[in-house]
Amino acid sequence: MWSRSNLKARAREVLRGNYWKAFLISLVIGLATGGGGGSSGGRSSGRGSGIGGSGGGGNFGGFGGSYQWDWSYNGNPFSFTDLKPNWLLILGAASVILGILLIVAIGIRIFLGYPLEVGGRKYFVQSAQYFNNKGCFRFAFNGGNYLGIVGTMFLKGIFTFLWTLLFIIPGIIKSYAYRMVPYILADNPNIGARRAIELSNEMTRGHKFDMFILDLSFLGWYLLGMLALLIGVLFVHPYKDATEAELYLVLRSNAIESGKCSLWELNLYDPGEVEYNI
Repeated sequence: MWSRSNLKARAREVLRGNYWKAFLISLVIGLATGGGGGSSGGRSSGRGSGIGGSGGGGNFGGFGGSYQWDWSYNGNPFSFTDLKPNWLLILGAASVILGILLIVAIGIRIFLGYPLEVGGRKYFVQSAQYFNNKGCFRFAFNGGNYLGIVGTMFLKGIFTFLWTLLFIIPGIIKSYAYRMVPYILADNPNIGARRAIELSNEMTRGHKFDMFILDLSFLGWYLLGMLALLIGVLFVHPYKDATEAELYLVLRSNAIESGKCSLWELNLYDPGEVEYNI
């Protein structure tokens, strides 16, 4: 078993003297997993003229066009008999632009964000074991590892999305069940998508509620960070990421000892080493 206090104590020890590098790695992980947003705006101008007598006219200029209407009462003071803005064209163009932006964002998340996330998780796992933590991002983008990482993380995302469609609670539960997938890929990016998801399920079985409480235990730190114009939140991320890496090491060790996986399966066995990397 594990306790929150022990995980956090070990995380603080790892971060001591190495915090700023961990901060940069956490920033990359945050960008990779949180994505980004943008907004666009437009402006329009209107002008009216020629109102007099029993009727009048006016026009509206905007979106690159001019639209005319008749203000004549014709027995109905609210009758606009010739209002013809091409709203379908405007909505269609907006939909196409939004669709393109969405596709680009998804593509960035899949082909760039997933490897960056796995590389960042590998950094924290390596640091927690005081192993060489250099080249972790290069590891994720290596040709032999890249496709395995992207394919597995994509399938994980699809499964989580489908569970969320059923209801929010199952989606949250499965997000905890699949939480260890990036860490498993950091050990063996070619383990296979279904096996990585299955193994993460096994590792987190019986621990999901405790993992939820562990996440809640950082809430106070995040609230304090929000007091500094949200910038302080960024400084909490390394602490949380380091703690989660410690959790993975515990769950991984439990899985190996219980026979749910092997040293070979996670690329932890080196015939030249007396002690294995568990």
